[in-house]
Amino acid sequence: MTSSADHRSRIARARLRTVVLALAQAVVAVAPNSSVAQSNEADYRFKTLYEFCTVSNCKDGGLPWASLIQDAKGNLYGTTPGNVFRVTEAGKEAVLYTFTTYGTGGSYSTSDLIRDSAGNLYGTTQYGGDLSCDAPYGCGVVFKVDTTKKETVLYRFKGGKDGMQPWAGLTQDAVGNFYGTTYQGGDPSCGFEFGCGTVFKLDKTGKETVLHRFAFGADSGFPAGGLVMDKEGNLYGTTYGNGTAAPGTVYKVTKDGKETVLHTFKTGSDGDAPMGSLIMDTEGNLYGTTSGNPGDNFGTVFKMTPKGKETVLYRFLGVPDGQQPQAGVVMDAAGNLYGTTLSGGNLNCKQNSGNGCGTVFKVSKNGNETLLYEFVAGSDGGFPRAGVLLDSKGNLYGTTPYAGSYNECELGCGVVFELIY
Repeated sequence: MTSSADHRSRIARARLRTVVLALAQAVVAVAPNSSVAQSNEADYRFKTLYEFCTVSNCKDGGLPWASLIQDAKGNLYGTTPGNVFRVTEAGKEAVLYTFTTYGTGGSYSTSDLIRDSAGNLYGTTQYGGDLSCDAPYGCGVVFKVDTTKKETVLYRFKGGKDGMQPWAGLTQDAVGNFYGTTYQGGDPSCGFEFGCGTVFKLDKTGKETVLHRFAFGADSGFPAGGLVMDKEGNLYGTTYGNGTAAPGTVYKVTKDGKETVLHTFKTGSDGDAPMGSLIMDTEGNLYGTTSGNPGDNFGTVFKMTPKGKETVLYRFLGVPDGQQPQAGVVMDAAGNLYGTTLSGGNLNCKQNSGNGCGTVFKVSKNGNETLLYEFVAGSDGGFPRAGVLLDSKGNLYGTTPYAGSYNECELGCGVVFELIY
């Protein structure tokens, strides 16, 4: 049996390996359905909207791992591990709520936010909450931050069968129920000390129902991404898995809790280790990414039918087109997909590991990739973990957890950026 602590350590190293280690260079053949990237950066103007930790003690936050959402006025909202923030179109930041380190109100958020019509924000934290749970720093919470900057904890995970450590954000149905995933917890008989993760529902009264507990069999385990819902109320997501022996899945869970594995990744041929959430088009097709495993593959962008037929739209080649996408993608009206890669791109970036500091990319519905931006780890940021937000004008917004201001962070404290179309 592998301990939960060992597993968390392994995953943490995997998530940051391109930042702190130099990866071996590989000669990779161009996949039949991949075209070599051609730069299209001239179509976009890059702008750093905000650099974190520009105030003393980083009270403005830092190291953002999550994507952004936008209101009707163009304000952007997101999380850092320590707070919930807003950034205006002009680049002015405001901290809406600060989490107490390992406090009962939650701590360490990597969650995308959702926003209701009244302006309330909802998300999750990995730690804090119920400090009596099995994890030493709390098992995480589901939270609400209202327009007066008041936080309400909607649910504190207990670390047992109810799940623990949600990494991703929430999905909400028409009547106000929330749905999400926890990275661990659930079924401890899956072979890992704290369980292999759950899919859960939280109703308006704060009652939690576990819809599925991953058993680390055919259903794999460790869902790092969130959920997307179809018009019948079925939920779709991905599991990260555990290396080449269990390279991850795409799954479906009905509103009654029946789980179906739609696809199991094959490591080399179609990628592995999906970390991001999925999106769904009007026909019910799913789109996402795999983060890859250097030595086997550098990640993919894929399409999947509702019945589980997968098509690899693009296979990343490493350098220069990008590698290891950690988040999902967004789609424009023409069916083009946009996202980020953790590394790859410009090899002359400031934190040069020999693998580049990350990219923003576009993949057409025909599988052609275009590099939209290559980070250099200066004031522009670097190593984006989160995906991008696409507005109605075609502009893209995102975050990076590193580079930007180096005032109080060894690798930089991260930025909010805009690519203006």
